[in-house]
Amino acid sequence: MRKELLIVLIFCGFVKKGLALWCYECVSTQPGCGPELNWLWHWTTKCPEDDDVCVKILERKNAEVVITRACLSSVQGLRTDIPADHYEGCRPAALDVKLANYVNNSIKELDIYRNYYDSTMWCFCFLDHWCNDSRIIIPSVFLLIISLSVMLF
Repeated sequence: MRKELLIVLIFCGFVKKGLALWCYECVSTQPGCGPELNWLWHWTTKCPEDDDVCVKILERKNAEVVITRACLSSVQGLRTDIPADHYEGCRPAALDVKLANYVNNSIKELDIYRNYYDSTMWCFCFLDHWCNDSRIIIPSVFLLIISLSVMLF
């Protein structure tokens, strides 16, 4: 009986299961969220959707670069320039010809046409551990040692 229980405990120690996709959520105007991300300041957040991907949006205007990191499902309601292909890699923003079509507004600071930035690049990732992290359930070594010592003694 103890031998079978020991085998089951050892086998359970090797079983791993990912819980969810974890992405950084920050904007480069926040300290530590520039081109070099300080992971001590910006922890990851769990993406709400099952088929979510992490995105990094690079918006350039001359020498200024604004970097936005988030889950795709978090920005889908806010942005209309999301590329159709969400697979790993970077691609330019999609052109939305219907954007602000029925608006007659001459205040350029509102940026209703979303043409303030010279270029917008979307980077998607769900496989790279530098971009996101998939938490793994691992039984603690302490718990395994206690279980083995109780079984053996």
